[in-house]
Amino acid sequence: MAREAAAAFSLDEVLFIPAANPPHKGGAQGASYEDRFRMVELACEGMAGFTASRLEEGRERSYSITTIERLLRERPGDRFYFLIGADAFAEIETWKRWRDVLAAVEFIVVSRPGHRYRVPETARVLRLESLALPVSSSEIRECLARGEMPEALPAPVAEYIRRRGLYGVRQ
Repeated sequence: MAREAAAAFSLDEVLFIPAANPPHKGGAQGASYEDRFRMVELACEGMAGFTASRLEEGRERSYSITTIERLLRERPGDRFYFLIGADAFAEIETWKRWRDVLAAVEFIVVSRPGHRYRVPETARVLRLESLALPVSSSEIRECLARGEMPEALPAPVAEYIRRRGLYGVRQ
């Protein structure tokens, strides 16, 4: 998804920012923040312009608007896009200060097969239709919990999950 978006929209850098305490997720996620950050690092290795970021590290709730505002302060001349799957974008109006999020960034929304979504009136959306994602992250976690290793996972990430016994995978 990130490779396709970077190529299609000439992105200089793609930040991968794991949420330390996501508001839309329950308590147990199957992996600690440190494990999830390490998996992001592994997935980014050897990928020019892909950067694992600890911007949302800490005990506070991880809200997109907080991260966006921090980026705008730290990189005042940069233009930001928010890369997101259509299923997650469909829930944008449930996010904290969602109108501010829409005002602050443009979205690159990646299609999911058969998934429709409404674009709020003020949203600036670029659609990435050339890559229809067949699986979501929650479906990957469900697959792992069943003891299956999804093909969508980069090999180093799959090996890390196996070694650490994450998401119910037996070592």
